[in-house]
Amino acid sequence: MTLVAGVDSSTQSCKVVIRDAETGALVREGRARHPDGTEVHPDHWWAALQTAVEEAGGLGDVAALSVAAQQHGMVCLDEDGQVVRPALLWNDTRSAKAAADLVTELGGPDVWAEAVGSVPVASFTVAKLRWLAEHEPDNARRTRVVCLPHDWLTWRLAGRPDVITTDRGDASGTGYWSPITGTYRPDLLKLALGGTTTPEVPRVLGPTESAGRADDLLSAQGTLLAPGTGDNMGAALGVGMRPGDVVVSIGTSGTAFAVTDTPYRDASGAVAGFADATGRYLPLVCTMNAARVLEAAARMLGVTYDRLSELALQAPPGADGLVLVPYLEGERTPNLPDATGSLHGLTPSTATPAHLARAAVEGMLCGLADALDALGLEPGRVLLIGGGARSEAVRRIAPAVFGRPVLAPEPGEYVADGAARQAAWLLSGGPEPPDWQEGARAAAGGIARYEADLTVGLRDRYKEAAARG
Repeated sequence: MTLVAGVDSSTQSCKVVIRDAETGALVREGRARHPDGTEVHPDHWWAALQTAVEEAGGLGDVAALSVAAQQHGMVCLDEDGQVVRPALLWNDTRSAKAAADLVTELGGPDVWAEAVGSVPVASFTVAKLRWLAEHEPDNARRTRVVCLPHDWLTWRLAGRPDVITTDRGDASGTGYWSPITGTYRPDLLKLALGGTTTPEVPRVLGPTESAGRADDLLSAQGTLLAPGTGDNMGAALGVGMRPGDVVVSIGTSGTAFAVTDTPYRDASGAVAGFADATGRYLPLVCTMNAARVLEAAARMLGVTYDRLSELALQAPPGADGLVLVPYLEGERTPNLPDATGSLHGLTPSTATPAHLARAAVEGMLCGLADALDALGLEPGRVLLIGGGARSEAVRRIAPAVFGRPVLAPEPGEYVADGAARQAAWLLSGGPEPPDWQEGARAAAGGIARYEADLTVGLRDRYKEAAARG
């Protein structure tokens, strides 16, 4: 049996899965926590990766490995390859003004959408670089290379070679690499840094190009390294997306994304015109508040995650008019980086744990329904994945909010699975990734279908509440 490893280095944790390269069958796995916060020193990711690998039984028998990681994070390195400052993560909103300034300076949203397929918001690396230039000019001048979380981890695994690499999927979230042309835009990188300096950027690998071989004590010498990718692109690979599918992923952030054969441009800024990890494209809408809304509600009620789900299903659809606007940490879609959450329609009759639990689930899902609508597609299938999708309440309430059936694959580590599938693709060298549907997904229990009547008026009440703030 030939084994491959997939790594998901997410905002909250590191997961490692080791699978059979031919069938995708899971052999073993491990995980480790990341520290909280919106800026993290990359060394914490490296330490968590080592812990997760150890828990997964090591990599001595693994033929190839791929890393998928949180998108957008800004990792700055000096001329000696040392980290200049803690990485600013995607959910750090201090760069909101920088993003708005960049949009104006280039000529507006239409120009950005045409240039790189997306309009920068606070999450994008290009905005974080502008913030760095304005607020930490000494660190900006020290920066010789700027890369992304998955780039940095792959580089560390490879023993810190002279050239750092990335892939087209993750590069498409920087704001200075264009999926439309397949090239970097050094003028936008220079614009971000105020014209003072232009750091080096990673070489963009094709879907089946190798990033080298592992040359670190963490891994057996000689393990092939796949290009890696961003977490959303990894999830698309892991769930086995095909054109016509839309995935709604409920993790720390919430996303709705599709696979298309042509580049996507959206001057409204709602849809990010990303590339995927296969040579296609991945238009994506992101909300900042997803599973953490459920965690916050459970904490408020003093109950477990499972009990929150039970409570939510005890309240009637629409929670008798109680609406939770879930902008707990600002919001990316709509672009409201300074917003906070709010509760509307609180009356003596709705002041119950069940009503609050239902409002939390429905509010989170209303935000994701807006994301689904923003894609402007009529999906053949809507697939519900991510940690938040493990909740039975979320699965049963989602079709009532979305107004369409949803398919819930058996819960799994889809980002790590997608990375492992990319590693297997590197070994096979075929024109498409190996088909793991039978070996991995079917063995895990298949896909459950959920249907429900639309909760009439819910999304209108949500929009009214969100407009009031």
